[in-house]
Amino acid sequence: MRVVIKFGTNVVAAKNNTVAKTRLLEMVRQLAILHAAGHQIALVSSGAIFVGRHRLHSLSGRKDIPYKQMLAAVGQVKLLNIYEQFFDIYNIAIAQALLTRGDLADRKRYLNARNTLDLLLKEGVIPIVNENDVVGVEEIKIGDNDTLSALIANLVDADLLVILTDQAGLYTADPRRNAAAELISEVSKITDAIRALAGGTDSEMGVGGMSTKIQAAELATRSGVETIIASGHEANVLVRLVQRGENLGTRFPAKISHVESRKRWILAEASRGSLIVDDGAVRAIIKQQKSLLPAGIVSVEGDFARGSTVTVKNQTKQEICRGTVNYKAQDIRALQGHHSNKIEEILGYNYGLTAIHRDNLVIL
Repeated sequence: MRVVIKFGTNVVAAKNNTVAKTRLLEMVRQLAILHAAGHQIALVSSGAIFVGRHRLHSLSGRKDIPYKQMLAAVGQVKLLNIYEQFFDIYNIAIAQALLTRGDLADRKRYLNARNTLDLLLKEGVIPIVNENDVVGVEEIKIGDNDTLSALIANLVDADLLVILTDQAGLYTADPRRNAAAELISEVSKITDAIRALAGGTDSEMGVGGMSTKIQAAELATRSGVETIIASGHEANVLVRLVQRGENLGTRFPAKISHVESRKRWILAEASRGSLIVDDGAVRAIIKQQKSLLPAGIVSVEGDFARGSTVTVKNQTKQEICRGTVNYKAQDIRALQGHHSNKIEEILGYNYGLTAIHRDNLVIL
């Protein structure tokens, strides 16, 4: 299973305003169990600004952007160092990925981030993801790590998103103010009434509250990712959720599958060009549900970038499918008619053996 796990600041921080190293070590122990069982894990960790403030012994009440960016720059180093030490105990390699909304909005940068994270996960490395607060400005900021975790879950085609916080999940009322509040175990549909239950945040440390977690769940489930909001203070919570499938926290079932989500996106995108393919490629795509290889391409129409949506046509110019290309038009023209093992020899690099992978093809 591919899982994205988000630690909120209240998971990283202890009540005495120090880093909760004992809790983080316990979380890493659980992640190591999941890792050893074959699960692919990406970690979105909040807390860089808090850790930076703690490292500099800063009690300043300043909230201006340059000051926060300074704290984030200091805190990222310290936080990653803590994770590095703890994961080293279990001989697990980690990587750091700092992203902005601009990285996810630009198609080329999106694909590069996707490919890098995908390879890290396949190689058993745990990427630790955070927003690049040091260079982030309002126009390119994602704004909170709940939303970032949902975007990352979509980016890597995760099966499950787990958002850990200081609350057990979504309640029928604020449990800190209403003793009669009951935990909602499953939300089949996110309505205005559900959003209203989320309220705001009383935290002095975190950016988001339950409302941003509901927004994240909505974004993730629409992308085919099941989402769970649970307490990071619950004993053995990650093993119980991921490994044992226990009914903890609040579960939000996925609305559609990954494939459906991707295909809807492909069909909604305007075609940027066309690939004309031979009869063998048509049979491979239609009958055998295979990818489109460069060898089957006869000609290329239009000028498009890598990651663009294009139309695939047979030699009588009948449209047979649409898909997102792994190479730009100029590269595909150079590769057409050639076997995939010649890609690097021809281009000097490669983004995979296919012109369009079967997972990114929609047959019409």
